[in-house]
Amino acid sequence: MSGRDHPLIDYHLPPGHIYVGHEPSLIWTVLGSCVAVSLWDSLKLIGGMVHFLYPLTADSRKSTAEYGNVAVRCLVKMFLDDGALEENLRAQIFGGAISDTADCAKIAQENLQMARMILKRHHIAVASEDTGGHMGRKIVYNTGSNETIVYKVNAIRQADWYPYVDEGK
Repeated sequence: MSGRDHPLIDYHLPPGHIYVGHEPSLIWTVLGSCVAVSLWDSLKLIGGMVHFLYPLTADSRKSTAEYGNVAVRCLVKMFLDDGALEENLRAQIFGGAISDTADCAKIAQENLQMARMILKRHHIAVASEDTGGHMGRKIVYNTGSNETIVYKVNAIRQADWYPYVDEGK
C-alpha cells in the first residue's frame, strides 16, 4: 500500500493557525487579503500550511500566527526542528486579494511581501503562487502529495467556510 492509499485527515485551517501533517491530510482554508503559505519537504514527503491575517507585529505579547512575521517563521522552524533541510523545502503562496478599501490593499501587499521575504531569507524556493487580484480564494492543500486546488470566488460568504454551511437554512 502506498502513502497515497491511506485515508486523508480533513482539517480546516482557520486564520491565525498552523498545521503540519505528518499523516496525509487535506487542509482547507478561505482567503481574502489574508495569505496562506504551504511548505513541502520533498525528502520526507510531508507538508504543512499557515494562514495569517496581518504582515507583522513587533509586540512580543502579540506574537501569534495571526502575523506573517511570526507564522511563516514558525512554520519553517517546525520543519527544520523536525529534521528538514532548507534545500528540500518548497513553498506555495496564496491569497493577498485586494478589495476596494485602501487599508485592505495595503495589508494584502504587505502580507505577500512578508511571506516572500521570510522564505527568501531561508533560501526556500517558491514553487508556485496564486496571489493578488480582486477575488477571494478557497484553498485545498494535500500534505501527502503537495497538490493544491484553488477555487476563486467573487465574494467570500459564510457558506465558503469549511465545513460548508447551507445559507438557505
